[in-house]
Amino acid sequence: MTKEQTLEAIKNARNAHELQMVKIEKLIEGREVENPTAVAKTKCEFGQWLYSDNNHVKEILGEQFYTNLDDKHSKWHTEYLKIFNIFFKNQKKSFFSSLIGLHTVDSMEIDKAKLYYSELQVTTNDLLSALASSERRLAAMNESKFHY
Repeated sequence: MTKEQTLEAIKNARNAHELQMVKIEKLIEGREVENPTAVAKTKCEFGQWLYSDNNHVKEILGEQFYTNLDDKHSKWHTEYLKIFNIFFKNQKKSFFSSLIGLHTVDSMEIDKAKLYYSELQVTTNDLLSALASSERRLAAMNESKFHY
């Protein structure tokens, strides 16, 4: 990948995780969400890029920056799993709601999801900060570092 492509991928990652938070907010508000966020860290758009062997991001960023991104990204998906399970795995359907495609989530579960969401916001901010640091590091690098 070129320097420009790598920087663009980092920006896309930041945007993707911000959009995921909007989706989660919609769930908590009781609205339907299409294409919920992937649970596995390797399945989301950013994860597919970060863990790809083809882009050499680990070599370009260096072990410390890469490990920091990986740790924060992993933590994000671990925390997100709790919310996902409330809305998609542990959901109870009434007969009527299953007929019209709605899902009912217990109000106590909604409260738990709100708590998990507030924790996820902190983790998201940490991840976005790590992405911004990586972006600054990449921007300062010479283009020749990007050719493997």
